[in-house]
Amino acid sequence: MSGKPPEMQADTQAIPHWYSPKSETPTIIDGEGATVYDDEGKEYLDFVSQLYCCNAGHDNEAIIDAMEEQARRIPYVSSAKHNDTRSELARKLAEIAPGSLSDVYFSISGSEANESAIQIARDVQDAPKVLTRWQSYHGGTYGAGGLTGDPSTRATVERFAATTGTGKFLPPLPKAFDADSPRELAEMAADHVEFVIQNEGPDSVAAILTEPIGGTSGAYPAPPGYFERLREICDQYDILLISDEVITGFGRCGDWFGISTEDVDPDMITFAKGVTSAYVPLAGVIVDEGIGQHVQENGHELGQTFAGHPVACAAGCAALKEYDDGLIANVREHEPYLEERLRELEASHGVVSEVRGRGFLWSVVFADPVTDDPFVHPWVDHDSDNPVADVRKEATDRGIMFGSGRPDVQVLVAPPFSVGQVEIDEAIEVLDTAIETVFG
Repeated sequence: MSGKPPEMQADTQAIPHWYSPKSETPTIIDGEGATVYDDEGKEYLDFVSQLYCCNAGHDNEAIIDAMEEQARRIPYVSSAKHNDTRSELARKLAEIAPGSLSDVYFSISGSEANESAIQIARDVQDAPKVLTRWQSYHGGTYGAGGLTGDPSTRATVERFAATTGTGKFLPPLPKAFDADSPRELAEMAADHVEFVIQNEGPDSVAAILTEPIGGTSGAYPAPPGYFERLREICDQYDILLISDEVITGFGRCGDWFGISTEDVDPDMITFAKGVTSAYVPLAGVIVDEGIGQHVQENGHELGQTFAGHPVACAAGCAALKEYDDGLIANVREHEPYLEERLRELEASHGVVSEVRGRGFLWSVVFADPVTDDPFVHPWVDHDSDNPVADVRKEATDRGIMFGSGRPDVQVLVAPPFSVGQVEIDEAIEVLDTAIETVFG
């Protein structure tokens, strides 16, 4: 093989995503179950499932075997053609999807799934705008970055070119509204969404795109009644409700989809990550039968080369079976224990202001116990040292990986579905020690 001299090749590395020159980036080379190993032989209990996606752990043989079998039969089929494995996965997704969701449009990543959903919504509704929450994350491509309410992502995407066709509303968080109870918070937050719709002009709004349980924005569930009222508002103004399930889908919150824990049927679901347990990239949009019929009758003039890749669809079929054969049940079984151990941190550390979440998706939020303000707000104090980041680093040094939130005032806890009390105890005890080490 010709090319650059060996000394230059030795220095060449892939550029990590979300890369900072100040960060220490491990090289992960092996994994089994909920554990990964770096190139120096150190092992880590992966309590972030890498990026909230390796739901079935790091060595599920059924998924690997399905991928190999498909690759040996036919490794690629154009996304413009039908394929038996692709159709099989679409049928399985329709079976587990809530309500009348029945047709599947495949994509590659969560960002592209969300962009595909809003393309379809704008076409079906003949309207330009999509509303999303402040503090949300829907992706880092131009279209998805415009949907994202996280200012660090959106500002990076829009540094040289603005995105259009989106509007924002406040999430149903207590600090956003002066409510006296969760029920009042739900009413006030939903009324606020209606106010935004009225001021944008209802006929101009194609859809509302929202996470049913906050993902990297902080694992927060909506207060009781919020989604029921949001569904009513969408119906009243003829607006589609799209549930972003890129993180919350496929058992992460204790049911097939996060929105199912709210007992509300959306018009579309976007998915990615856990559909294959992240063994190979796959994403897509599940739409209700009316939207599916519209697309079938009118066509869709856009596509992606690797959307619905047969090897990925084979992985998806196998992953769904693994989830159904006990992994989602394990999430439901151990959710109370995980919550109990996390609430012990809330009780024993004054700097832990809140613990919130659902299933195997939780956030430990930090704030000054005197002022209830963040120790450092990373969207405001860009260059300040962040003790919450120090907590995660301390935990990583002790062999447990946790996630960072948006904003980075929290530690996210999202293990693979196979963990039990032993792993939960190990992870929470390390997090407890890390908090004590950083904050004293």
